[in-house]
Amino acid sequence: MVQVRPTDLISKYYHQSPAAHQLLLAHSRKVCYKAVTIARALATNDIDLDFIAEAAMLHDIGMICTRVPELHCQGSAPYLAHGIEGRRILLAEGLPRHARVCERHTGVGLTAEEIITQKLPLPARDLLPETLEEKIICYADLFFSKNLRDRDREKSAIEVRAGLVRFGDNKGAIFDQWHRMFNPSGGH
Repeated sequence: MVQVRPTDLISKYYHQSPAAHQLLLAHSRKVCYKAVTIARALATNDIDLDFIAEAAMLHDIGMICTRVPELHCQGSAPYLAHGIEGRRILLAEGLPRHARVCERHTGVGLTAEEIITQKLPLPARDLLPETLEEKIICYADLFFSKNLRDRDREKSAIEVRAGLVRFGDNKGAIFDQWHRMFNPSGGH
């Protein structure tokens, strides 16, 4: 297995934008902490904690390839493509499992049908988290925003769900399932 130092990889791709670098590290650390906390609480030997920590830190690495000035990113891709861009980066680095997390972490995932019917700037294939690790990271990411207004706080489950159902009740149902699985105490 390739030894991964997520902060080194992030630095490699973000060296020309210190502000984006700082923003990504702050966001990714929050997602990483929540994902690892969830994984530990599940107390199963089927979860690779090291992988969760690495992939959670790297899940948004493709953000630098997008054009989002408020996130200090001057690339050419639309923000929605940051997962696909992250996949490309991590495949080039020899990290195919980590690359899958990047491409599958948007919302609760996207189907090929959604991508085609909504004409999204993504490959026309299912981009759904499938493994337990992918689902944990995707779930943890939903609670943290990179936008200026919300980046310093964790959203409540009610806020997360409300944001998802704007894209369909099925998105809320997936979140509900994950919330029961990853937060069995039912906290909001």
